[in-house]
Amino acid sequence: MIPIRDDQPRFSTPYLTYFLIALNLLIYFFESALDPESFKALLFQFGMIPSHVTGLLSGASRLGPIAALLPAFTSMFLHGSWMHVIGNMWFLWIFGDNIEDYLGHFNYLMFYIMSGVAAALAQVVLNPNSRVPTVGASGAIAGVLGAYFLLYPRARVLTWFLFLFFYVPAWVMLGYWFVVQFLSGAASSVAYAGENNGGVAFWAHVGGFIAGIVLIKLFPERPRRYRYGTW
Repeated sequence: MIPIRDDQPRFSTPYLTYFLIALNLLIYFFESALDPESFKALLFQFGMIPSHVTGLLSGASRLGPIAALLPAFTSMFLHGSWMHVIGNMWFLWIFGDNIEDYLGHFNYLMFYIMSGVAAALAQVVLNPNSRVPTVGASGAIAGVLGAYFLLYPRARVLTWFLFLFFYVPAWVMLGYWFVVQFLSGAASSVAYAGENNGGVAFWAHVGGFIAGIVLIKLFPERPRRYRYGTW
């Protein structure tokens, strides 16, 4: 099921969501201009590699804390392909504006980053031996989806499935997405025995979604000066 749009109204302009989408696209423009070896080196330097973190914690790695842990942040802004970045930005476009509307710009940024870091750590915990760099905004965006799932479960989402277009409640769309990620993560853990995840960081998606549900309860809703009109 592919979401097309939602009907949840917003009452402010989602400047930060627009900025994040533009930033991710610009960074991928840069990535796409690199030769294959430079692109690979970029992903291995700034992508989140679980075995680097576990090696640091066990004392078996020669990497310092910054080299091992900074990618939990930088990996959120790297993508492996055009389909990867477009798919992520599409979900952020549809669901991010309402969460920014609820939290306000600064709190939304903190929420987004914290969700992304939590997603990266979930991937480390559940794939500790993986030497594959994890990249993409999907963990942070999964946090946005988790918050939306909790705040606006009855919002309607226009959905494309096969040759059909129809509306489903947000809790159905996002609940279905979460279940698929969880089952895919479980299957990949069995298939790859924790060495890697078959190319998709399913556990980061699961961790980000759960983090979003938890974090949205901790962040206060922004004060509303006007219910309709400017904020």
